[in-house]
Amino acid sequence: MNSSRNFGMKILATSVITLIGTSAMADDIHTALSDATAWADLNLRYESVEQDNALEDASALTLRTRLGFSSGSVNGFSFTAEVEDSRIVLGQDEFTVGPTGFNVGEYSVIADPETTEVDQAFIQYKADNFTAKVGRQVITLDDHRFVGHVGWRQDRQTFDAVSAKYAASENLSLFYSYLYKRNRIFAEAADIDAKDHILHATYTSKIGKFVGYAYLLEIDSDTDNALDTYGVSYDGKTKGENVNWAYGAEFATQSSESGAGETATDFDASYLNAYLAASFSGVTAKVDYEILGSDDGQYGFSTPLATLHKFNGWTDQFLGTPAQGLKDLKFSLSGGLAGGKWLLAYHDFTADDSSNGVDDLGSEINVQYTKKFAGKYNFGIKYGTYDAGDIKVDANRFWMWVGTRF
Repeated sequence: MNSSRNFGMKILATSVITLIGTSAMADDIHTALSDATAWADLNLRYESVEQDNALEDASALTLRTRLGFSSGSVNGFSFTAEVEDSRIVLGQDEFTVGPTGFNVGEYSVIADPETTEVDQAFIQYKADNFTAKVGRQVITLDDHRFVGHVGWRQDRQTFDAVSAKYAASENLSLFYSYLYKRNRIFAEAADIDAKDHILHATYTSKIGKFVGYAYLLEIDSDTDNALDTYGVSYDGKTKGENVNWAYGAEFATQSSESGAGETATDFDASYLNAYLAASFSGVTAKVDYEILGSDDGQYGFSTPLATLHKFNGWTDQFLGTPAQGLKDLKFSLSGGLAGGKWLLAYHDFTADDSSNGVDDLGSEINVQYTKKFAGKYNFGIKYGTYDAGDIKVDANRFWMWVGTRF
């Protein structure tokens, strides 16, 4: 009899504990869903390309849609998921996307393939000054020169990664990420398995922001390879009575190794950037000098994870640095007009190490106007024209877009 009573008590206790646990879990689920947010992000864009070569001129009208969901936080944990879709609109498909096999060899390249894929899917843990993420995620650092999302393209770049950020103090922030896959901008056709280590530290003081970084990249393949970059940067600002100044400098060294034995290659190159900007009467004038160095005309400094379209001209002539390296002297003016923003820029390109008859790398002019309207909509128009030098061909690119997010 006592045995039966004890067994019954055990069953009752187990049931109560289970109910309590189930109730707590239900509360967590309710919190995660009730505090959740969802969004949609749409971008309709027309792009055209003209190049002085045998390829047909290209034109594309594409619509990019992102649908996202982020749960509320439960004990510091949350979940984010986002789906991305890019479609050709009204049959405007006269363009080439090489890696996907779309119209290969017919038209100039417009790197906006049709695709539907998971853009982000990660679990996040956040507590006090520490944040960690595991899964597919967007990672951007500084001005995107070394690590970016290539957000200009309809299929942006994300990474399958483990990342952690720690605010050690009000002034010092530390970031680390291990990237095991680079989800590039060509749907899934050119994604790269990787073993990349990203280390980044930022220190903010009264005189400006100091950054130190190490980007240790390795493609996960049967071939030995390594692309290691170490660098530092500084950015500062000074307010004057009539003119506000901004200035900065950055320096990095890079080693590139590939292969083994007699076929192995080993190159070293350096990077330098310096800028000075003056803002007055609603206009900002800026001069920027960037050098992607060369190793004796055989290898050019490389930034494979960058938002490359943002740098060295919008016609995308230098997505890959020439073996002779690249010097880019840029002058720009920007300001406001009719409730929007305008920008005018001129680039003068030369080789860092003149060799094999390559010295003059051409010049480029970029013009842009963007404006927000009706609360949540944005409109933009921009144009780039490239005048070739010793290599490449003349090229023109034009864009017009409208987008919204809700």
